[in-house]
Amino acid sequence: MTPDAIGLVLLAAGRGTRFGGAKLAAPLAGKPLARHAADMLRGPGFAARIAVIGPDTPILPDYDTVLLDPPGAPQSRSLALGVAAAEARGVKAVLIALADMPLVPLAHIRAMIAAFDGDRLASLGPGSPTPPALFGAHHFAALCMLEGDRGAGALLRDAPALPLAADVALDVDRPVDLARVEALLKRRAPSPRGGEGAHA
Repeated sequence: MTPDAIGLVLLAAGRGTRFGGAKLAAPLAGKPLARHAADMLRGPGFAARIAVIGPDTPILPDYDTVLLDPPGAPQSRSLALGVAAAEARGVKAVLIALADMPLVPLAHIRAMIAAFDGDRLASLGPGSPTPPALFGAHHFAALCMLEGDRGAGALLRDAPALPLAADVALDVDRPVDLARVEALLKRRAPSPRGGEGAHA
């Protein structure tokens, strides 16, 4: 399957309770946290780019936005709204991604698309399957019926998965996580002499 048959659903409505609020707008390496994942995910050329947002989500250029309703609803509601919006655009699959995972590399997304067989494909972070994850259209109804704040994890338990290194599978829940991500980004930045730092 090619990217022009896939709809991207970026979950970007998190309340940031453990962070102290407004997590996705927190500055990281010169731009809001949510922009890192959003900007990277513009690369593959998806059929639709949909972001489910909340009142504190920063502006995400080149995304169609769906406001989480009711405000503060669990992640399952964000997922249902995003998948429904993608389905309305006639896509054959959706890629579910999280706006608080700023280090996932574009190469991983491209590898997922290349390996996707039209059913399900997860990323395998430390311990368990995780987004980014791909789902074929026959899973849309199940995705829209999930409940609670656990997202699509229940549908990924026995799915094939591509490894995602621990240092890029980080999600930002607390200020200490943001500081850790900032340190990793600084380590990768070009050196003063024009060389490149280590890349994931």
